[in-house]
Amino acid sequence: MLADRMPHSRPADPKPSHDAGVTPVVRLEGVAVVRDGVALLDDVSWTVGPGERWALLGPNGSGKTTLLRVVGAGLWPTRGSVQILGETLGRVDMRELRRRITVVSASVGRTLRPAQPALDVVLTGRHAALETWWHEYTDDDRARAAALLADAGFGTTAFGERAFGLLSEGERQQVLLARALMGDPELILMDEPAAGLDLGAREGLLGRLAALAGDPTVPPLVLVTHHLEEIPPGVTHAALLRSGRLLVAGPVDEVLTDAAVSDAFGVQVAVERRGGRWAARARA
Repeated sequence: MLADRMPHSRPADPKPSHDAGVTPVVRLEGVAVVRDGVALLDDVSWTVGPGERWALLGPNGSGKTTLLRVVGAGLWPTRGSVQILGETLGRVDMRELRRRITVVSASVGRTLRPAQPALDVVLTGRHAALETWWHEYTDDDRARAAALLADAGFGTTAFGERAFGLLSEGERQQVLLARALMGDPELILMDEPAAGLDLGAREGLLGRLAALAGDPTVPPLVLVTHHLEEIPPGVTHAALLRSGRLLVAGPVDEVLTDAAVSDAFGVQVAVERRGGRWAARARA
């Protein structure tokens, strides 16, 4: 593969090839985030095209979540150019831009009132709210929220009435994903959605993510994870980060090589792909 014939520590190409005339969903050029003299991101250039499904991988402290916050219009970079959904940071109302992006993460779940019924949690995604009493919802809205829960495997009225705080971790992640889809986002960002899940819950979530990745009506996805095993089938691109720098980015088959993954995580690993799923194991 191409990546095997090139130095695995090369910087990512700041201008990946995309069809001429197509506006990228995300374009970062020379982006840095510096806090207390420490570079959380350092000279990151990265482009996400329409329809692409990305996995961002790297060890703890590599800058994955910081990068996701910049792309989600939730963090202003120290320097560099950021374009999201055709808008340039510094020339757009950030509040309006954030309404076009949805984020799935444990931190979002912690902001929701635990006593809310699962169906109401999904409904709040319609207006990116925390409570249903802030807006009015139609019968069509409620039917759509129920359909999204059914798509996730929870098709009963009883489940929709269960309190969000009483759901299992896996069930909560599925509800948060349904909530994210409720708002018709133009970009979906997921920060370690499978973290802390048991085997059954993880596989259920990855099955749902694989279905979304294969659906051409679903907007571009960016998934942050520590583990190759948590990359669902259907992911088209990958990027590896280390110490705030983007080591390599591109088509997933070219990026997730033994050499590149070993370089990013600082341990010699063997990478394999079987049945559309990835895995990495330390070399003996």
